Amino acid sequence: MKNICVIDGQGGGIGATIIKRLRILFEEEVDIVALGTNAIATAQMLKARANRGASGENAIVQTVPRMDVIIGPVGIVMANAMMGEVSPKIAEAVASSDAPKLLVPLSQENLVIVGASSQPLPHLLDVLIDEHLAPMFGPANTKQDGLSDV
Repeated sequence: MKNICVIDGQGGGIGATIIKRLRILFEEEVDIVALGTNAIATAQMLKARANRGASGENAIVQTVPRMDVIIGPVGIVMANAMMGEVSPKIAEAVASSDAPKLLVPLSQENLVIVGASSQPLPHLLDVLIDEHLAPMFGPANTKQDGLSDV
């Protein structure tokens, strides 16, 4: 079973939305690990049906090397992003992991990713899943009905 890690901070809304979409697509065919920079973010991702979750710097640093794919907002590879919740150790661990990283270009940081579209989150997740994640995992349960509604 493939391990997909979803990392988020602050309120966990982006991570929860990603996990809901992953569950629609893959149902229980993948193990989703929710890693929050804080307990609130982790709790929101667990409510979205992550298999397991943990919070804080050490949990993230120890877990990301064992994941098959890492998903989250672009701030997870930027030291001091998300209002300081992404420590330098978290950013280094995520960036250094051998796992493919699928980063959503949503940022409240002083950062512009030239060429990235300013589409709403649901559209960005369509691209993340359809063009990047689904091909990595090969044929899977591709229930597309209602994906845009989540």
